[in-house]
Amino acid sequence: MKAIHFGRVGIILPAFIAMMATVTTARAQTPADVAATHRQVTFAKDVAPILQQNCQECHQPNSIAPMSLITYQDARPWARSIKERVSTRQMPPWHIDPSVGIQKFKNDMSLSDNQIDTIVRWVDGGAVEGDPKDLPAPKPLVTSNEWKAVRDGFGPPDLVVRSDNYTMPAVHQDVWWRPESDIPITEPHWVKMVEMRPITLQARRIIHHSVAYLQLNNDPEANNTGTGNGPGRAASADDLVNRRPMLMEWAIGKGYDLYRPDTGKLLLPGEKISWDEHIHAVGEEITGGSEIGIWFYPKGQEPKHRSYLIGFTGIDPTKSLDIPPNSIAGTEGFTVLKENTLIENF
Repeated sequence: MKAIHFGRVGIILPAFIAMMATVTTARAQTPADVAATHRQVTFAKDVAPILQQNCQECHQPNSIAPMSLITYQDARPWARSIKERVSTRQMPPWHIDPSVGIQKFKNDMSLSDNQIDTIVRWVDGGAVEGDPKDLPAPKPLVTSNEWKAVRDGFGPPDLVVRSDNYTMPAVHQDVWWRPESDIPITEPHWVKMVEMRPITLQARRIIHHSVAYLQLNNDPEANNTGTGNGPGRAASADDLVNRRPMLMEWAIGKGYDLYRPDTGKLLLPGEKISWDEHIHAVGEEITGGSEIGIWFYPKGQEPKHRSYLIGFTGIDPTKSLDIPPNSIAGTEGFTVLKENTLIENF
């Protein structure tokens, strides 16, 4: 049995295909939700807990969001914008259609109908502060560029690979920064965990997301299973976006990928990382890039299952998603799995 990760879809290759959704408890109406329907909604008692739980990971100083939502003074000027964004479900960004399919996911940051109603009623009622004594205990802010895996007790990474930095002007159109980095190893290594992050805390403000693609080197197994970028792949050698497989992808809120027991990625000497970093301007010049921490299995310990991270695609790149004005168009794509597969995460 081998293992595969499909870009936001992680799969392990055994003798069947099974979709597995990680489950949390249902999003039930809380006593606070019920009480809020019978009195004036305030920031301190009703809205601050929602923002803390669902919004502040991005909406805090030195993060990617354009404004902080930590305090009442931070949030009050944006009250009408907040109402518009949450009532239309543009924020928090959660792109699962609520009308179809699996709805229970681990780390679901979307708002319940009751939470949206609470925010709307707060704004419509004048966006009042309420009693500061009702505020929840402050949520710790990100004040250092930590490895989350180190925080959780896994120790420092065995290897860190960095991209070149990019200097983004204060005002500029978005940039897709695509440098390459050597992976400095002289013998094969099995990887049990990876984590990506911007190189500095300031870089978190300009890096929208980042992907580390793995350029394979003499890896016929990956190519034969359709998970490599060798013969049989349609991608051009110059097309860094379509190279496969990925090593990892990062965006705000993303943690580390710890593979299942006895499962890992294989790194071979001579391989490189092709970075694809979406960088945007934030009103001041900032220089930054991405880095990936890699934790190895002990030397001589070889896992039974190999993991990949690749994207389900198959859409003809010449057709793309080009929809002419005032028309309806359909596009479909197919990915053929060459071995029996277990889809591990999505």
